Parts: sequence; C-alpha cells; structure tokens
Amino acid sequence: MTRLPVLLALAIPTLAGLAYMATGGAPQHYLIVNGAALVLAALIVLIGLPQLERRGRLIAGIVLLVLFALPLVTGPSTNGIARWLPLGPFILHAGMLTIPPLVVLAARDGRLGPPALAGALLIALAQPDFASAFALTGGAIGAYQVRSDWRFGLVVIGGFFIAIAAALQGELPAVPFVERIIIDALPTAPLMAVLIALSLAGAVLIMLFGTGLPRIARYPIGMSLFGFWLAALMSNYPTPLAGYGAAAIIGFALAHAVAFALPDAAQEPA
Repeated sequence: MTRLPVLLALAIPTLAGLAYMATGGAPQHYLIVNGAALVLAALIVLIGLPQLERRGRLIAGIVLLVLFALPLVTGPSTNGIARWLPLGPFILHAGMLTIPPLVVLAARDGRLGPPALAGALLIALAQPDFASAFALTGGAIGAYQVRSDWRFGLVVIGGFFIAIAAALQGELPAVPFVERIIIDALPTAPLMAVLIALSLAGAVLIMLFGTGLPRIARYPIGMSLFGFWLAALMSNYPTPLAGYGAAAIIGFALAHAVAFALPDAAQEPA
C-alpha cells in the first residue's frame, strides 16, 4: 500500500503555510519548527508502527486520552483554558496531537470506540476547546458513515452540543500565523489565502478518498481534519497543518501510521 498520498496530504498545506510565513514576516523559528515537524511526520509515515493487535490498540487509546487530558493537570493555563502539552522548549496543542490517531482507534472498535470519543469530548469541554470538540465530532461522523452504529450517532449529537458549550467559554485572542491564517491573509495576500485554502481542501479530500486505506480509517481522519479547519475558519483556533505548530503535522502523521498498523489495513475493502 503506497504512502505517497499521505505524504502529499501532509506536505501540501504545510508547505503552503511555510510560504505564507516566509513572505509574511513570521518569526524564523516558526518556519524551523514546522519544517522539522514535516520531516518528522514523513519519517513516522514511512517507517510506520508495529502491527497493533487488540491489546496494543487498547493501550494506545488509553495513552492518547491521558495525553489529551494532561494539560488539565500540568498546564499551562490561560484565563482558565488549558489545552497545551509542555514538552521541554515546545508547547503542543494536545487535541491536534492526539485526536487524529484517537479517532482512528475509536472507529475501529465498535464496543469501546463510542465511550472513548465521549470521554474525549468531555475532556475537550473541560479544557475548553471548541476546535477539538468539533474535530472529535467530525471523527464520530466519519465512523458513523461507515458503521451506521447508533452509538457513534449519539456521540455525534452530543458532540455538537459540547462543541457549542466549549465555544461559549474557550476563545482566546488570535495569534498571527497560528489562528485565522486564511482570514488574515485575505486583505494583504489574497492569492496566498486562496492557496492555503485550496491546499487544506485538497488535504481533506486526499485523506477522505485518496490514501488507499479502508473507509473506517479514511473517513474519521479526513473528517477530524475538516473539523479542525472549520473551527479555525469560524473563530480564533489554530489552522491545522498550515498554521504555526507541530502538533497537527505530527498528529495526522500518527493517525495514518496507526491506520497502516491495523491488522486489516491491507485487506479490508476501501
């Protein structure tokens, strides 16, 4: 199974974002961090993970949920909002790092998947983080589209209400080159804004339809990216892949590495 489409889906919006940062006067370390994250993401996709049997999937899901919730314990916190993982000199958005692989694992497990997504939504509400709640809801929509399981449907319904509740209390001022990238670029660099928008739309479409993975992996991944992107268009939340921040670049690479490591990745019909 070729991994080139995954690399393209990650690289195109990331490179478009780097071009915008370079021409727009972003701090140099923004370009270094995102460029290094793209290299790391490529290695994750190409090297891959060991095959994840049921026990490995359960452990991975628990670890991802713990990492997602960790900012509530460790901080940092701004105005009562805690959604970032402090890793030495780097601060990663916990949702963008953990949600993409989490929705893949949850969609794969019809019994434990819905409770895992519901728990993650409660974490998103506690942080609070509208973007993460919207991405989780998107992942649940992707799982429901394939499974037609009423339990994932309930998660979708609950996710919308939780996302709204998180949006009412979790907004922070926009940071240039992180949030509102497309909106900010429109007045000064409209062609760049269009390029970033098209690159993200292309990434969503590739993840949804072009990676060769089974639908049970493709749909949750693609819909979670769409959820993050839509939240970024609606309010002051990080623009995935194109905005400054390594978390989304690494998180979506991990999601695909997890999907390729599932036992039926090569056999299940796409």
